[in-house]
Amino acid sequence: MIYSMTGYAIATKESPQGALNLELRSVNHRYLDIQFRLPDKFRSLEPSMRELLTAQLNRGKVDCYISFNQQSGSEDTQQLNTKLLQRLLELNHAVRTALPDAHNLGVADILRWPNILKTDVLPTEDLCNLCKELLQTTLGEFTAARAREGEKLKTLLLERLTKMRQLTIKASPRIPKLVAAFQEKITARLSDAMINCDDDRIRQELVLFASKIDVDEELSRLQTHLKEVERILINGGVVGKRLDFLMQELNREANTLGSKSTDTEISKISMELKVLIEQMREQVQNIE
Repeated sequence: MIYSMTGYAIATKESPQGALNLELRSVNHRYLDIQFRLPDKFRSLEPSMRELLTAQLNRGKVDCYISFNQQSGSEDTQQLNTKLLQRLLELNHAVRTALPDAHNLGVADILRWPNILKTDVLPTEDLCNLCKELLQTTLGEFTAARAREGEKLKTLLLERLTKMRQLTIKASPRIPKLVAAFQEKITARLSDAMINCDDDRIRQELVLFASKIDVDEELSRLQTHLKEVERILINGGVVGKRLDFLMQELNREANTLGSKSTDTEISKISMELKVLIEQMREQVQNIE
């Protein structure tokens, strides 16, 4: 199966503590690049989540978003850190003894002190497990979305392959016709210039002309590359980089075909081939 690097999926699960939302989205990228947007309470889950995503994805820039909406009445309970509070009072007394004019610590000052309030930390173990289950569910939908998009790309590429084959088949018979036309032309010119035409001279001119316009090798390589692209698409898997390389090879042969052309029709075929190759190259950039 062919997978696109573009995908999107979102899922939500309810728990006694609240609603957990997880969103996955991706675009094309040269390698696998995973970025997390998690609440601090879920930051400890990042390594295991990254491992799970890495096991199933190969390429693409993937963003994973998690949000947690607590149920009313399930807010974190806060309590004073009595040990820290006692230490602050002792320090406050010591400072006032040394500097009688110093201000006492106020209630607001104490409440703003780092770690003065102890909180029942979320998520609980159950909530962590729920988050992992939600990622599995979302990842399944995400992979299915990438597969659907990949199949669309595969269909488009195969359609363009068919058009390219038709163009190469159309170009092949042009070469013998061009050689025959040139033979008539050179024979007529030599006949006008000389009473007796030199068959060897004509033969040499024909060989030279034929070698200049001979594109059989380019057409053959084009057909070979097209077969390889089709084989890769049918077999599926992680094929984006291989297809990208083949697009470069196809473009090189199409350019050579155009540069050798002395025929308007073959020049037109070369241009149409390059347009199709560029369209394919753009689609290939999205394949995993």
